[in-house]
Amino acid sequence: MPTREPARPHGRPAGRAHGRHGPARRPARRGLGDVLAGLGALVLLVALVGGVPYALLKYVGPPIDPEQFDVRTLLSQAGPSTITAVLVLLVWLAWFQLFVCVLVEVYAGVRRVGMPARVPMSGGTQALANKLVGAVLLLFTTGAMVAPIVKLAPAPAPPPMTAVAYSAPIVEKATLDTQQTKKVYVVQPPHGRHHESLWEIAEKCLGDGRRYHEIYRLNQAKEQPDGSKLRMADLIRPGWVLDMPDDARHTHTVPVGQPREQTLRDHPGRAEVPRSVEQRADRAEEKAEQKKDVERRAENRGGAKHRLPEQDRRLPEQERREQPVVREAQSGALMDYLAPASLAAAGLLFVLSRRRREQLWNRLPGRRTARPRGDAAEAEVALRLGADAPGARILDIGLRLLGAELAARHRTPPTVYAAHLSARTLDLWVHPPDPDPPAPWTAQDGGQVWRLPAHEGRLLEDQPGGAPYPGLVSIGANAGGRVLVDLEAAQGLINVRGPQTTAALAAIAVELATNRWSDRMRVTLVGFGEELTAIAPDRIRAVGGLAEVLPELEAAAAPREQVLTGRVTGSPREAHYLLSAVAPTHEEARRLALLARRDTAGYVVAGDIPHATWTLEITEDGKARIAELGFEVEAQLLPRRHYRALVELFRTAGRMEGEPIPEPEPLVGLHAPAVEIRLLGPVEVRGLRPLEEGRLALAAEMLVYLATHPGGVHPVVLGGVLWPRGVQDLVRDATIARVAEWLGPDHLLTDEAGRLRLGPEVRTDWMLFRELVRRARGDAMARPVLLEKALGLVRGPLLAGRPPGRYAWLAAEDLEYDVAAGVADAAHQLCELRLAQNRPDAAVAAVRQALLLAADDEGLWRDLLRATHATQDGVRLRAVVEGLTRRAASHPYGGALAPETEALIEELLPTWRIHVVRESSA
Repeated sequence: MPTREPARPHGRPAGRAHGRHGPARRPARRGLGDVLAGLGALVLLVALVGGVPYALLKYVGPPIDPEQFDVRTLLSQAGPSTITAVLVLLVWLAWFQLFVCVLVEVYAGVRRVGMPARVPMSGGTQALANKLVGAVLLLFTTGAMVAPIVKLAPAPAPPPMTAVAYSAPIVEKATLDTQQTKKVYVVQPPHGRHHESLWEIAEKCLGDGRRYHEIYRLNQAKEQPDGSKLRMADLIRPGWVLDMPDDARHTHTVPVGQPREQTLRDHPGRAEVPRSVEQRADRAEEKAEQKKDVERRAENRGGAKHRLPEQDRRLPEQERREQPVVREAQSGALMDYLAPASLAAAGLLFVLSRRRREQLWNRLPGRRTARPRGDAAEAEVALRLGADAPGARILDIGLRLLGAELAARHRTPPTVYAAHLSARTLDLWVHPPDPDPPAPWTAQDGGQVWRLPAHEGRLLEDQPGGAPYPGLVSIGANAGGRVLVDLEAAQGLINVRGPQTTAALAAIAVELATNRWSDRMRVTLVGFGEELTAIAPDRIRAVGGLAEVLPELEAAAAPREQVLTGRVTGSPREAHYLLSAVAPTHEEARRLALLARRDTAGYVVAGDIPHATWTLEITEDGKARIAELGFEVEAQLLPRRHYRALVELFRTAGRMEGEPIPEPEPLVGLHAPAVEIRLLGPVEVRGLRPLEEGRLALAAEMLVYLATHPGGVHPVVLGGVLWPRGVQDLVRDATIARVAEWLGPDHLLTDEAGRLRLGPEVRTDWMLFRELVRRARGDAMARPVLLEKALGLVRGPLLAGRPPGRYAWLAAEDLEYDVAAGVADAAHQLCELRLAQNRPDAAVAAVRQALLLAADDEGLWRDLLRATHATQDGVRLRAVVEGLTRRAASHPYGGALAPETEALIEELLPTWRIHVVRESSA
């Protein structure tokens, strides 16, 4: 193990929490020093803004002297006068830059717009202007202070305030013992159209609006009485109880341990806020009263039961049925842990997709594959939102390429004790330092860091080599990206401790079991996680105690160098990791310590373990620290309810019996609609004028959601669907109004309960598809024609080309499942009809049309094989078989054919395996 302090991202010192030091507090009232400072700043500003140009014009001249900058002069007579002219021009430019900065700061301070605009390439100059203007403005106002220019840092500053919540003054109570009390501020409903923000609360209670950062940091992620938490500095809600700095005024003073609900009971005044959700189709006008967010209390770490806020209970019953996913995602119950775990989310979706491919092998006509519901559906929504598939691919391919290149040079892979994956780079921290990594990796910090740029990683092709570092696993994230440690690199026990030990171990187990940068893997869980075996039964096993596995581990131990060499040369040994939530006995700890020092495996054990190589500390506020490596990050955790949701998701994906497809509502007619939303292929909206490119994707997603929910959607629910990480009411309402204007007054309607729905002249191609199929079932004569018309609507995969991060809500809806099954069933019916009519070519065409959308439905491929065999063209049949086997071998979710498909190929083309072997050899 290295004895020196390892390199860290962005050069942060070891052990220092990011953002721990907040802005210095300023006095709440003006004193004599403020007045003198303001007068001095005013004199200096006048001198800089007016005196400098006056002196330049009087003693030097204008910024540009045409004679000095004549081309012939520059080429033939350049001398001291030319240099002087250049220097004068630079002084003028510096003055102009300062002048612009002063204008920007004065505008921000006088208008109170929050954070002033940044002047390009003016960091130091604008900071000087900020201080001078702030001191001057303090002479004329007690509250208006221009916001400071924040130094550029890896962690971005909170955004400027745009008010969406409201507060009322609170009378300060008598001061109590400061060691046992704290000051709080109760946020209350708005008055008319007045919207306050954290900035205004800071200005009122602290005398300086830009101290809102202090209020934000004191209350960030603390649970409020309504069950939600402060996650964005510009989203506060009525009824919240905000902790305030000690010097705050107009506050309540309460005991330190007093629950927030008790504070509200002791200090009544929380008013009901009537809900107003009516939308104007022709303009984005905010309504007079604030709409309180609909959220139910999230069960988060404490096992609390869900409850709907009082205002949520007044929503129509249909809204309560349709919005659980949205509420849960917004309140953070599942989003908090699953979406940020981007690499684990990518691995889970990969394994889940493989399971669903197996479901399609067994799907019967007239049934769709089973879909998740409740927490399981919400978990998949969060996974889709957070999954970093490109990052996981770079890790996988980059590490395999590294191993293969080192093996070709007969070099043993170095110890990689940690990795940092960001949007720009993949960094490996190696020991001992080595300045000569194989290309495209480069050495940084004297060889302590091996770096793969992300743009290089994206261009790499899949690598056949072994996985050299299967023990790399995320412990959390910092401002720059995800931080991983190699469990094997500790070469000793890793001690994990803290109030959320099991949640940390569960997160490690899930990522280890589903990651793509390992080959042969076994994870043993001790004292927890028996349910997790449903996710990866071939990788995870659970036992009750260490005594059950210690003899086996001691017998299978192998030296590290031997194992690493085998991994990159093609003879890998199974990687093994032990994660124990049970503290070992003294004897078990001794045996584990000896085993860990001589074995390649990774050992992570809870409890207070003496002489552990690394200690992973999980703090109560969700930080993960490894002091030996100098890490402190936001921990990756998986609490019990969350991994239960994942387990249910995977159990659903293991159900092979499927579900019946619900009957569609009949259409009144088949005439062409005024507006058509096309889902069966690339997303298109026909019948409307073009919309700006930057707004089209969001508007189209809104229309797709409304079109698939004909009963209507509440605007609050719609906002949660389109912005699952949260959005201001003003932004949501403006977007809805813009789409309403785009559609026209007859095509976006609002009912008495405030629900939005599309008019009767707006239709999707999926609605037409289902109506044609429905009519085909009742008309035997017209059935082939109707089915052909229905399949003619298919242009490609469902909602093809949708932007990344959009349509995650599909995971909790029937649409994906119904469309895939409906299209495949229609093609199967038409194929059977055409074969009965002795028209095999038409049968082939029908199946190929459906394969554009449902390419993973194995039943369609069997229909294609039968239809092609009916053409009696052996060459054509062989081409289909070869194409199918090539597709299966290169399929991203598994390289096998369904047993029934293989049996059919054996029957129709007995020599197919010979041709496949010849082709692979060639």
